[in-house]
This record gives sequence, C-alpha cells and structure tokens, in this order.
Amino acid sequence: MHLDELNRCDRATFVAALGGVFEHSPWVAERACDARPFSDADALHRAMVEVVGAAPEEARLALIRAHPELAGKAAVRGELTADSTKEQSGAGLDQCSPDEFARLNVLNTAYNAKFGFPFILAVKGHDRASILREFARRLGHDRAAEFAEALAQIARIARFRLEVLLAR
Repeated sequence: MHLDELNRCDRATFVAALGGVFEHSPWVAERACDARPFSDADALHRAMVEVVGAAPEEARLALIRAHPELAGKAAVRGELTADSTKEQSGAGLDQCSPDEFARLNVLNTAYNAKFGFPFILAVKGHDRASILREFARRLGHDRAAEFAEALAQIARIARFRLEVLLAR
C-alpha cells in the first residue's frame, strides 16, 4: 500500500494494513491513525513510535512480550507471524546447528528469567554468530536498560516492516 492510500483510507483499512508492523499490537496503528496525514514514511514511523512511547508501561511491556523468542518454541512449532518467520530466517535462525540451537535456548531462558520478557533484536544485518554475541552482551544489562533497548529494537523492526509494506 502506498502512503497516499494510507493517508486517505478509513480507519479500519489503515489498521488492517499497519496492524502487524508492531508485533500482535494493532493498537499502535489504531492510535497513530489520528496523526494523519503523514508526509513520508519517516513521519508515519515517528508517529507510531510516539504512540508506543506515550503508552502506559504495562502496554509497552505487553508489546515487548508479544514478540517471539529468537529460534524459540514458537519458531519450532511454526507459530511465528509471517514477518517474524521471514526476519528470523533471513538471519539464518532457521538453520541453527544443534549447538547453536541449544545455546539460544539457554540464552532465551536466562534472559527471560532475568528481565521478564523475551530478548528482542532487529535481526536484519545479523547472522547467527552476531546474534549470539549480542544476546550474551545484553544479558549484562539491568532491567531498565534492557526495557529501553527492547523498545528501541522494536522501533527498528517496525521501520524495516514499514519499508517492506510501503514498497509494495
């Protein structure tokens, strides 16, 4: 869908088109709709990120928790969204060796236990080795830093998804 169409369509169409940009969180598109018209993709992305920033902490935590673990149980069961499946396979996470898969499982478990939400990384431009390094590095952060980092990574993921959506 083109930006000019998004600026003119009704609310339901807007939310249907952009509801998946933020994983399982169409409320972001719903609230960003009121900021139309958008002059460009940057303005649309900025409006959506501002919606997230203005949301109560519980809503932001729910947004973080709506994301799947990297190469986690949902991926193994084939339950990822189409976007998440494409993103994770693009980073080679669908081709993990048994050792890599075991390491990711340990890291996912440790991260969730420490922070109470899944590790979020915009995997575009990463490979399995760089993802494992980033995972291990970020485990050293405190919860506040990781909460902020998770939201920053979600904003990056949303930007990449918007680029794909608006290029169609």
